[in-house]
Amino acid sequence: MTLSRFILQEQRLHKEAQGDLTILLASIQLACKVISVSCSKAGILNIYGLDGSKNASGDAVKKLDILSNESFVNALSFSGKVSVMVSEEEDAPIILKDSLDGKYFVAFDPLDGSSNIDANVSVGTIFGIWRQAKPVSKVEELLQPATKLVAAGYALYGSATMMVLSTGNGVHGFTLDPSLGEFVLTHEDMKIPTKGKIYSVNEGNSCNWDAPTREYVERCKAGPKPMSLRYVGSMVADVHRTILYGGIFMYPGDKKVILWFDVKVIFYRVLKANFGCFTKEVLWRS
Repeated sequence: MTLSRFILQEQRLHKEAQGDLTILLASIQLACKVISVSCSKAGILNIYGLDGSKNASGDAVKKLDILSNESFVNALSFSGKVSVMVSEEEDAPIILKDSLDGKYFVAFDPLDGSSNIDANVSVGTIFGIWRQAKPVSKVEELLQPATKLVAAGYALYGSATMMVLSTGNGVHGFTLDPSLGEFVLTHEDMKIPTKGKIYSVNEGNSCNWDAPTREYVERCKAGPKPMSLRYVGSMVADVHRTILYGGIFMYPGDKKVILWFDVKVIFYRVLKANFGCFTKEVLWRS
């Protein structure tokens, strides 16, 4: 089953649906396909390396960051179903004046883990969709909890391109078939294993962790059967592995995490995969 057919099937479960979310998700599919092709041809097209600027979170911007951001903004704008967008690569929300009747607000990180792209390491796209019932007059009106997400997902660009999506009814994975140009359902109703042997964290920042976090990581490494450390440095890749194999992915409070793009969307998907553990600060803010 293709992702397009899957979304249409989900739409039929809601008699009140008018197809707006279906059109929006189709636009996100297209943007992810464009980014996938760009990542696979980055060396050939000479679009590796830094752009020379910094994004809203202070990170150095790669050429692929800009291309990925433009792909997402263009695709979402053309859908006509989005009134506001927030991107990690933009300093301020993008308000689409031509689509003020759009029902949705979308937040996205167009290329998570882009610092790894030059080394040909897996990177990804993170997105979350909220319903936006009224026009926005100030930024604070965009602050909605993760539990209000209409849909959330990520695309992983690695040995294969995969999109993992939840519209509230489980978590499902779709792999891009290059011969068809379509995402095909390959991982239905994904569940995180209750037990895992892997912990994933950047131990290089352990000097900035609080005592309980350091103690927990030491316990992961202790005993006759210690857990194995696996850390890619691309949040999408690390979370994807955790959903498939179990274990724990941690991002201790040693650096600001972009809440819209990362924590809230990951929080939603992990809960839909029937497992999760977050600090009280993240739960409160989410």
